[in-house]
Amino acid sequence: MSKRTYSLALALALGLAGSALLAAPAMAELERVSAAEGAEVYLISPEDGATLSSPVTVRMGLKGMGVAPAGADLPDTGHHHLLVNMPLEEVDLDAPLPFTDHTRHFGGGQTEGNLELEPGEYTLQLLFMDYRHVSFDPPLVSDVITVTVE
Repeated sequence: MSKRTYSLALALALGLAGSALLAAPAMAELERVSAAEGAEVYLISPEDGATLSSPVTVRMGLKGMGVAPAGADLPDTGHHHLLVNMPLEEVDLDAPLPFTDHTRHFGGGQTEGNLELEPGEYTLQLLFMDYRHVSFDPPLVSDVITVTVE
């Protein structure tokens, strides 16, 4: 490698490393944005109190905004997440939502999905989040429903 090529490669590597260091604090401090005024998220089905068998089909509704896949930074859009047996108070709304059995992501822009659930009682609540999987401020959530899986 010539001295000029080495110098260019080193400058590029240092520039990329510096960019990554500058981006790290910005990623740690994700600013929550407001949802569109009057926006609402709700569960179409199942109904509160329903007794179901697995897989459970969940249909998600939204008024006043659009649904777009995760990563698509489009105005007044976001995507659905479903909290399963997880109270909203236990969610860090200032950080991207982790992928767990209690936080189901529909990052492809889905408005319907099937859940494989063991027999038992479950609480379900929708949490509509922005393209980064970060909550709107205030959070855009549905009512909590309870279902029983036989």
